[in-house]
Amino acid sequence: MGCCECFGFLFTRKLKKAPTVGRGMCTSASQECLLDDEDDEDMEEGDEDDRFSNGDMTSTGNGEESDFHTSSKKSEEILMHRIDQGLICREFLVKETSTLVRSEDEYGNKTVNEYVRERKVGAGSYGKVVLYRSRIDGKHYAIKAFHKSHLLKLRVAPSETAMTDVLREVLIMKVLSHPNIVNLIEVIDDPSTDHFYMVLEYVEDKWVCDGAGPPGGLGENTARKYLRDVVAGLMYLHAHNIVHGDIKPDNLLVTGSGTVKIADFSVSQVFEDDNDVLRRSPGTPVFTAPECCSGITYRGKAADTWAVGVTLYCLVLGTYPFLGETLQDTYDKIVNNSLLLPDEMNPLLKDLLEGLLCKDPLQRMTLDNVSEHAWVVGEEGPIPQYSCWCKRNWQPIVLNAEAYSD
Repeated sequence: MGCCECFGFLFTRKLKKAPTVGRGMCTSASQECLLDDEDDEDMEEGDEDDRFSNGDMTSTGNGEESDFHTSSKKSEEILMHRIDQGLICREFLVKETSTLVRSEDEYGNKTVNEYVRERKVGAGSYGKVVLYRSRIDGKHYAIKAFHKSHLLKLRVAPSETAMTDVLREVLIMKVLSHPNIVNLIEVIDDPSTDHFYMVLEYVEDKWVCDGAGPPGGLGENTARKYLRDVVAGLMYLHAHNIVHGDIKPDNLLVTGSGTVKIADFSVSQVFEDDNDVLRRSPGTPVFTAPECCSGITYRGKAADTWAVGVTLYCLVLGTYPFLGETLQDTYDKIVNNSLLLPDEMNPLLKDLLEGLLCKDPLQRMTLDNVSEHAWVVGEEGPIPQYSCWCKRNWQPIVLNAEAYSD
């Protein structure tokens, strides 16, 4: 997971004040920071005691601590209300384990409770992802491993630490259940240790747009199938007032049967009703919407939809629509450059990309529009609505305004 706020600057052309401080604190002109600012250099294979530091830090868009602090409290209160009232989409609750036993099996493989370590499979902003096998059911699971002391030291806002992000991610995933979203199985948090684990379903593969893919990307048929899954999962999130904040190919996992699942909710936010106005600008630079570059606030759902457009562009063409040599250059292109598409592109696909990558968020195509677009419908028909568990017991959320007055 990257962030669009790698360092602070003011644009000189047509741009308003840009976001200030950000994840990665990139001070070089390397394009790697623009694509994904995860730093895995000190996350070597081995014990979970490896450092997870990547210098992550995020600020609010305008530096006002109180606004972001209030937003964070709202997200947490909304989520806790849903969980307390049983307004969740899960038939089976996330298992919560407060006892941790770290050991080795008879072959010298490290173990965490019932899980036997096999290999590292990835890294996130705050920790690494390791493949484990359960000695109980024999299945593989992807486990996110964190150090609580490290999370508490990392500032992501003047009054927030990385622990806030991780705990919010856990709360969000506790309420979610959808075939196109990675499932959280168990949380292991032993108060007597510094270790914290999220046990997730293991999805075999992912497709990453690295800008060096084959001409034509994955092809229209595969791109259409992937896009339908992404839109289905994201429509479900938005219907439940959740903004993902970092939609990109790197966060789209593909099962052996070809189903795409959305992963990584570490920068996701929860909102009330239709009030999806956000200040903190999460995401990865090349997937950042123009309004996130040039304004103080933005609409989370519209920003997610822009990221879907960039993702589709990557899937189809194997490169990025707007990418500069530096962060400032990239933002400048996102805000000011016209979208260029091949003349020979399918007119329906071209129309869809132009609608998704419309720079004006008020004129941008909505996910509902996307689900019914002729190119998306294809031979499969419109993307069906998902009927989730929580709708059976839905109640309005009433928040205590006094909680945000301090």
